[in-house]
Amino acid sequence: MRDLDYLKLLSESYPTISSVQAAIINSEALLNLPKGNEYFFSDLHGEYEGFRYLLRGCSGVVRSKVDETFGSLMKEADQIELTNLITYPRNTLSKMHSAGEITDDFYRTTISQLIAICRVVGSKHTRSRVREKLPKEFAHAIDELYHINENADDKRLYYRGIIDSVISVGAGDEFVTALADLIQNLLMNHLHIIGDIFDRGPRADIVMDDIMNFPYVDIQWGNHDIEWMGAAAGNEACIANALRIATSYNSFDVLEYGYGINIRPLSQFASEVYANDSCEAFKPHLLDKNKYDTVNYELAAKMCKAITLIQLKLEGQLIKKHPEYMLSERLLLDKIDLEKGTVCIDGKDYPMKDHNFPTISKDDPYRLSDEEAELIRTIKSSFKHSAKLNKHIRYIYSHGSMYLVKNNNLLFHGCIPMTA
Repeated sequence: MRDLDYLKLLSESYPTISSVQAAIINSEALLNLPKGNEYFFSDLHGEYEGFRYLLRGCSGVVRSKVDETFGSLMKEADQIELTNLITYPRNTLSKMHSAGEITDDFYRTTISQLIAICRVVGSKHTRSRVREKLPKEFAHAIDELYHINENADDKRLYYRGIIDSVISVGAGDEFVTALADLIQNLLMNHLHIIGDIFDRGPRADIVMDDIMNFPYVDIQWGNHDIEWMGAAAGNEACIANALRIATSYNSFDVLEYGYGINIRPLSQFASEVYANDSCEAFKPHLLDKNKYDTVNYELAAKMCKAITLIQLKLEGQLIKKHPEYMLSERLLLDKIDLEKGTVCIDGKDYPMKDHNFPTISKDDPYRLSDEEAELIRTIKSSFKHSAKLNKHIRYIYSHGSMYLVKNNNLLFHGCIPMTA
């Protein structure tokens, strides 16, 4: 009976014998196509420039395809120039314009070369998949150039006419760029992001924008991704952790400029509470300079210290509320001796590098002060109401999972629990 139910459902899509036959023919044909290129990325951590570099160069495949297409017909230096053009079309064309190297003959030659490469890299795709990837503004022209034989007597003038029309209307740069982008898209059949898009690096939001522009993507959630998923949902401990990492790695641009999260309340709070404290132990790792939201080095250290203590308090509250987490070893604030400046771990006292903690209450070290509670409420509102952040997180939910089995490979980030 269950098979009959499935057959009834299938009959809605394939109501006739001929439609079933056509579907079988198409499926069998697809199985005989060469396997498309798949790219695996892990631990991007907001490093958008490196990510873009690898995406554009398709991890070196562009260079190999140029060589495969032209081989000994093109000098190595010319192959390198063409590879650079495909990888960075806008920058390369801009430099060539400045050097006065752009001519009509350049456009004619380059467009023909790029079309030839498109045919090589498109050989792993069906015609419908190639058409799906065509840039809308030049879809018809590129489709015609892609599928016709320019050497055939009856098509030669038509082929050249299309290219001449592109040049005559002043669309040479745009057309070359569109072809370069098409080659990159055809070379990347599927993108696997195996965790940790967020934290540390300067602009995780740009990385997410680039990922979302790619048609075929799957994401395996990493611990840093789950942290931001929790932060976007309003989990205060996750919010504090995201802020601590941002202040620790001097990555403020992603917060304020990328996601519109207002961290001014944190800077004001930290400036007041730690006005006379250098917060030496909390000074940030200066991996990247902020372009838009420059934060004073000393202020960043104060902010990091302030949010670290808030995080420890919030996590402590969760651990106490959920003993089933079995994370009691993470409860450290109640083991601090403020007078001695030590912390007791496993029955042994250790001196602390920093023991100026004016916001810790001796009676209830995990209780937020009124000012801390108000601060976290304000920032929580920014996280929950950030349209761009929520858009990115929804995409991570819809295209992601803890693990994925793909082509008989188990994809996961770091580790997955194997026992209950």
